[in-house]
Amino acid sequence: MDILHLKTMKYLDLGYNDKLEKYRTEQNLDSFEVGRVIAEHKERYMVKTPVQEFDAELLGNLRFTANSRDDFPAVGDWVAFSEYDEGKALIHAIYPRTSVIGRKATGRSGQTQIIATNIDYGLIVQAVDRDFNINRLERYLTICNSSGVEPVIVLSKVDLISEVELKSLVDQIAQRISDVPIITVSKESIGYDKLETILEAGSTYCLLGSSGVGKSTLLNSLSGRQVMNTGEISSSVNKGRHITSHRELFVLDSGGILIDNPGMREVGIADTAAGLEMTFDSIMELAQECRYTDCTHMHEQGCAVQEALENGEIDAASFANFRKMEKEKMHFEADALERKKKDKDFGKMVKSVKAQRKNNKF
Repeated sequence: MDILHLKTMKYLDLGYNDKLEKYRTEQNLDSFEVGRVIAEHKERYMVKTPVQEFDAELLGNLRFTANSRDDFPAVGDWVAFSEYDEGKALIHAIYPRTSVIGRKATGRSGQTQIIATNIDYGLIVQAVDRDFNINRLERYLTICNSSGVEPVIVLSKVDLISEVELKSLVDQIAQRISDVPIITVSKESIGYDKLETILEAGSTYCLLGSSGVGKSTLLNSLSGRQVMNTGEISSSVNKGRHITSHRELFVLDSGGILIDNPGMREVGIADTAAGLEMTFDSIMELAQECRYTDCTHMHEQGCAVQEALENGEIDAASFANFRKMEKEKMHFEADALERKKKDKDFGKMVKSVKAQRKNNKF
């Protein structure tokens, strides 16, 4: 039995499983160590094993054969690596991902930014005092749905509003979002017992939300110690200071694996057709009853969606948010096709130049 099997329970604590072990054997990666990326900073990675953490970088060949940033390691990835110096390592391969949480890359058309990989649950955190926004909740929900990640809504800082106000917010969510658990917590650790009941040993959870919503406070409370700094609240603007600057993975004493993220000001929708269908399933079901198969649900006669809007069966704000995200998805897909065409044309040009140089030698 090799060293990996001698430490099976400890690797299970990091989320390792039989499928990863099978891949390791089939791809002849037995000669390399296996670890999980727990932090990333400017193409350097912290890789964790049950007994040690390594400062790692990509093997040159892996870097040059990458077609895009998606082919680089991300927090949550399992990697094959070798140690070349004390605490230093080279990453040789990335194991297959079971899920990828991503968003439209800011300022880069047609590209996605990976937030985290191999996630089981997405904890969508919103502060009830200032950050509460159902449209944003639906955005994060769409990202989770498109990634095959189970969403859980966590409303933080509930001690800052009354019980009546909290009930009103929860009711508003229930009117637009169904079948998604809602957990309420406060800085004084109220509600964390309920949150801890969903944290399964070996499962990975990703914190999603804007800056100042209490993600670092939540992480500290769940871990039972100060693993992340938290920012004080400014009384003038009622905003918490942005603390988390990079993604990082933590193994909790309860056995759950938690990935913290920097707050995201923009939650751009990328290629998320399936995610939109799941998030707005009531709209999509009604769309099947429209008279025309290519109905835009805006002005056509016989549009079941418009009829439901007029009858109050569909929330008007939710439909507007759906339309906005649908347009973003279409723009992203168009940009991605254009980028793919440019890359293909560039590849043809490079091949042509190489062929001409080869011919000129003879």
